[in-house]
Amino acid sequence: MVVAESGTARVEPAAVPAPGRPRRPRPWRRRGSEALWGYLLIAPTGLGLAVFYLWPVVQTAYFSFTEWGPFGGHEWIGLDNYRTLAGDGEVLRALGNTALYTGLGLLGIPIAIAFAALLNRRRLRGVSVYRTLFFLPVVTMPVAVAMVWRWLYNGEYGLINYLLSLVGIEGPHWIADPATALYALAAVGIWTSLGYNLVIFLAGMQAIPREYYEAASIDGAGPLAQFRKVTLPLLSPSIFFVSVISVIGSLQLFDLVYVIGGSGQSARSNPAYPRIETVVALFYDKAFHTNDRGYAASIVMALLLLIVVLTAVQFRLQKRWVHYG
Repeated sequence: MVVAESGTARVEPAAVPAPGRPRRPRPWRRRGSEALWGYLLIAPTGLGLAVFYLWPVVQTAYFSFTEWGPFGGHEWIGLDNYRTLAGDGEVLRALGNTALYTGLGLLGIPIAIAFAALLNRRRLRGVSVYRTLFFLPVVTMPVAVAMVWRWLYNGEYGLINYLLSLVGIEGPHWIADPATALYALAAVGIWTSLGYNLVIFLAGMQAIPREYYEAASIDGAGPLAQFRKVTLPLLSPSIFFVSVISVIGSLQLFDLVYVIGGSGQSARSNPAYPRIETVVALFYDKAFHTNDRGYAASIVMALLLLIVVLTAVQFRLQKRWVHYG
C-alpha cells in the first residue's frame, strides 16, 4: 500500500490477517466419545452378565410366584409359595443346618491367619512349597475332593478310622451318624478354603511395613504383642473380605452334600441326611426330584435375600469397626 506524505511516498506493509486459533474439541463431545468407546469395550462382558446372571435371577423370581405341573406348564399363584415356605419345617431345618455350617466355617479364618503368620516368617525354609501344598485343594475339582473325603470318612474301611484303630479307638460312621455328619462336612469345607484364605492373609501381612514392627519392638513389644497390636488391626480389611466370601460360599453349600451325603434315593437311605441337608440341596431336591420348580424357586429367592441381608450387615459392622477402632 503506497501513501503520499509531503511529496514523498511511503510504503506500508499490507495487513496480514491474524492467525486463527486451532479449534479445540468441545469438552462434551470428547467426554461423549470416551464414554461411547467405554461402553463398546464393556459391552461383551455386560451382555454376558445380563444373559447368564441377571436374566436367570429375573426368571427365577417370576417362577417363584408360579406352580408347575408334572409335564412342564406353570400358572400364576401369587404369594402361595412364600406362605408355604414360612411354615415349612423342612425348610427351617435346612436353614438351621446351613447356619450351623456357616458358623463352623468361620472357624477357618483364625486357622488361616495362624498359618499365614507362620509362613510369613523370613527364616522359614521352603515357604513356596508350603504355599503350594496349602493351595492345592483350591484348584482341585470340588467333586474330586468330595469323593476322596467320602472314602476317608467311610466307617468300615476309611483311612481315618483305620488310623484311629491303631491307637485303640473305634471311629464312628462319620457321614452316616447324625451326631458327626455336619461337623465332618464342616471340616472338609475348612480344609478346602484354607489355601485361598491363607493366600489373602499372607498378602495382607506382607503389605504391612516392617517399620511398624521395629517401632513396636523398640517399645518392648514381643512377638505376640506385635501380632495382636500391629498385625491384626492392619489385617482387618483382609479379614473382612474373607469373612464375607466365606459366609456367601457357606450359604451356597451343595457339592459336598450331594457327593458325600447323597441325593434322591441314596440320600433317603442315609439316616444322617436330614442333619446335613442345606438350603441349596433342598432346592435341588424340590426342583429336580419332586418337580416342584415354583416352590424351589421361592426357596432359592429366599436364600438370595438372606445372602444380601447378611452381606449388608457385615458391611455395616465393618464401618462401625473402622469408625470406633
